[in-house]
Amino acid sequence: MTKKNNKISNGARYDMITIGGATEDITFYTHEGILMDNKKDILRQKLLAFEYGAKMKIDKSYSTFGGGAANAAVNFAGLGFRVASLIAIGDDERGKRVLANLKKHRVDTKLAQKIKGVETGFSFILINPEKIVFSNRAANSELGIRNKELESLKNAKWVFVASLSGKWEEVLNKVFSVRGLKVAWNPGHVQLNTGAKRLKKFIAKTAIFFVNKDEAIELVVSDPKYKKKNYGFLNNPKELLKIIKSWGPETVVLTRGKDGADAYDGKRFYHHNIIREKKRIDTTGVGDAFNSSFMAGLELYKGDIGKAMHLGIRNTASVIAEQGAQNGLLTKKDL
Repeated sequence: MTKKNNKISNGARYDMITIGGATEDITFYTHEGILMDNKKDILRQKLLAFEYGAKMKIDKSYSTFGGGAANAAVNFAGLGFRVASLIAIGDDERGKRVLANLKKHRVDTKLAQKIKGVETGFSFILINPEKIVFSNRAANSELGIRNKELESLKNAKWVFVASLSGKWEEVLNKVFSVRGLKVAWNPGHVQLNTGAKRLKKFIAKTAIFFVNKDEAIELVVSDPKYKKKNYGFLNNPKELLKIIKSWGPETVVLTRGKDGADAYDGKRFYHHNIIREKKRIDTTGVGDAFNSSFMAGLELYKGDIGKAMHLGIRNTASVIAEQGAQNGLLTKKDL
């Protein structure tokens, strides 16, 4: 492989393989909802309410592409890495559009699994002005790792694991069975809902563990040791980072929306404020943009966490300024 096409010279076929969801996203905007504080429930601090039984006006709508694995793959490819995406789609027109979009962005789709008789996953994304995602996993729930995919994982340096459904535990067992493979993991709500006890064996083997603050709180309070901790303790990013780091990952990254992002490698705490974007169009996919950019930054900047965080924050601001999870991503030229 030439230096031009591949950042990593360890003989791997792929720099990164992304695993998880690929969807078509239907986004609609409305100002009909009312945002409510709910401080009595640490797990549901904000609620969005609509009048029961009413008919709500949609201001505008868009159709774009999304899914954690697809978003990360498009980002990696744009930053100059050789990337494949291990996803599952249905044998329908939506699936064809999802694959065509990945190919357009120079993502290898040879590992994509086509599931007969099942529709391709999609999401309805409500923005009012913050977003709520209604996700239909569909074919994404059928994703598995067979011998073919396992061999491909052995020929990669990094794997980025996004939200999984279906037989997710079986998928993770196979991913973490590959020796020498660096795994960056951003668990989805299906995994997080099972609690810390069930996830700790995977977290311990993770090179980079990504969660947002709300997810971190949910994960920590699922451990009986921390269930009765007070509101102030659980809202402290450093406490959350220290607890999750104690479970074994090399680096923990915590995203906090408008409050920026934090990281901890066991030696030093890192923080980066957000970059004020010129315009704020759509926050869909900002987590995927930050997480995959952070991971890419560790390769581009030889393990420099500070620089990796800056790339993540910068890419997040760029994505927010465009419609959809994959539009606005920075490319190698932009850097």
